[in-house]
Parts: sequence; C-alpha cells; structure tokens
Amino acid sequence: MSFLEVKSVVIRGLAASVPRLIRDNFIELSQNEAEKLLKSTGVRNRHVASDGICTTDLCCSAAKACLEKLGWSPSEVDCLIFVTQTPDYLLPAASFSIHERLSLRTNCYLLDVSLGCSGYVYGLSVIAALMQNGHFKKGLLLVGDTISRTCSINDKSTFPLFGDAGTATALEYQPGGAGFKFSFGSDGSRKGAICIKGGGFRNPFSVDSLKEFDHGDGRFHSDLQLNLEGMDVFSFGINRAPASVAQLVDYFKLDKDGIDDFFFHQANRFMNEMIRKKLGIEIARVPYSIERFGNVSSATIPLTMISERANELTKFRRKNIACGFGVGLSWGSVYFETADLSIPEISYI
Repeated sequence: MSFLEVKSVVIRGLAASVPRLIRDNFIELSQNEAEKLLKSTGVRNRHVASDGICTTDLCCSAAKACLEKLGWSPSEVDCLIFVTQTPDYLLPAASFSIHERLSLRTNCYLLDVSLGCSGYVYGLSVIAALMQNGHFKKGLLLVGDTISRTCSINDKSTFPLFGDAGTATALEYQPGGAGFKFSFGSDGSRKGAICIKGGGFRNPFSVDSLKEFDHGDGRFHSDLQLNLEGMDVFSFGINRAPASVAQLVDYFKLDKDGIDDFFFHQANRFMNEMIRKKLGIEIARVPYSIERFGNVSSATIPLTMISERANELTKFRRKNIACGFGVGLSWGSVYFETADLSIPEISYI
C-alpha cells in the first residue's frame, strides 16, 4: 500500500450529468430475474447513452453546470484532468475536445487518465498534487464513462448492471486548506478479471472480433465487449476495499467514528454491504445510488455524493472517505473535508 498527502487544495463544487434514456430491469428482464438481480446487486435502473452521446458530452454538460453554479469563468481554469476508459477517439486525447468545447484558455494544462472504478480517487490525487504549490489556482476534474456501450445485450453479467454518467469536480488552491489523504494499491497480475480483450494494438480489430462466444454462466460477448469475471472481482472487492480504508485510517490516524460519510464505488450492493460490515460502519453513513443509476464505473463516487448527499454537502462542513476499486485491478481510498459545496441539479442529456 502506498500513501500520499496533499495540502492546501479543496473541493469547491460538484456536478453530474446522465443520459435521459432509462433502462428498467423490471421491464427488460423477467420478474424473477429482476427481483434476484435487485436483491443481489441493488440495480434496478440505469441511465444509458443513446447513439451519438459520448462521455465527453456528459462531462462537458456537468462542467458547464459546475462553472456556472460557482460563477467561475472558463478563462480561470488552470488545469483539467479527464478520467475515462471510453474516450471519443484513439487519438487525440479527449481532454483536447473538452478544452475546445469549454472554451478554456490556450495555456491550460490538460491530461487524460485511463482508469475505471478507482478513477475518481486517482484523479483527485493527480489534480490535487498539481495544484498544491499554488501555481494552478483553479482546476477541473472530469470523471465519467459510457461503459454501457461496451456491454453485450446477451451478457447477463454486465448488461443489466452498467449505466453511464459524467461528473465534474471543481478544486481550488487554498493555503492552509485541509487537502487530501490517500492510500493506493494495484495488482496487474489480475488485469484479466475486468477486460476488453480486443480492439487495441495487442489484439487489433478483425472480422472475428465481432463474433460473440459463450463464456459460461450466461455470459455471451465478443472480444470487443466487456468481460467481467464476477467471482474474482467479488473476492477482490470484499478484501481489498476494506483493507484500503482501514489502512488509510490507521496510517493517517483518522477518527473513523468521526467520518460523516463513506462513499464506496457502486459496484454491487451485496459486495458493498460486506465491505461496510467488515469495517463496522453503520448503514446510515454509507449512501447508495446503485438502484437508480447502476454501476457507472469511474463516476460512481461523485454521482453518489451528488444524488444522495447534496443537501448535507451544500450546507454543512463534512468529513468524508471515498474508496474506489475495480478494473486494473486497482484500488484507492481518500479522506477529505468539504464545506458549503456548490452543487447544481443533475442534468439530463
């Protein structure tokens, strides 16, 4: 486990955007299947991107709402970090498209980060570290995925679970600000547990890439679609996530009982409940958004903060821990404090 502390950077605002199109498992699956899925994973609805809607569209919508609510001009933004695994193009990096659409200035620092479920925590570490010396005063962290596009409609392990979302987090340099405390971990030997095998330069696209195969347990998908080894990921999540949070608390000598909310990646409610119980946290301090939105990959943590705790985050000083875990395999936890955040209503496109 590695640790990092960044001081003098604070979160000022949060925003989220989701597609208008809603898929309801109680309509698309049999009653029995839908009830079992809801009980085991917690997912009922997902907002999924229609043709023509990309992750940059969702994140730009969130970014514009965030800037407007804060009263920030695009010309004030010194740096932009974009975290996604579903970019518009192979190249250039998607942050350049966002740069143009948000009318950011030409000397704005841009960076794309390819991460999924742990991406919000890692993204916070990147942008906070860039800003901690005060050379960058204001920054935007955009995190999102249209991961539903990668799921085969014939794959019961992925298609009913994943939704799409884009989020924006506005950060500002504040001398003496509480900053962030992080713990991180990675296990590349298990990269195949959540993987899209084809379409890259290791396994380039071919006609065979389009063929769907039976991978067992109701999983039919091609090499261009998401493969999820459910039991491997479940075992990983219930062990690595609680250990990450416990080590963060121990290393930085945090008061776990003094934390207002624990925001976990919304992977699977049954899994997250095991994580919660292992850590001995009351359910009131672990909000869930998975029933309404499904698993939205990198965006689950900020979307949960916005959808489930906007009232508290906009009115009060809060102590928070967030934990992301998944594709990579990768995991990370962060402690941060917030006060009087600016949070517009979730937008729909």
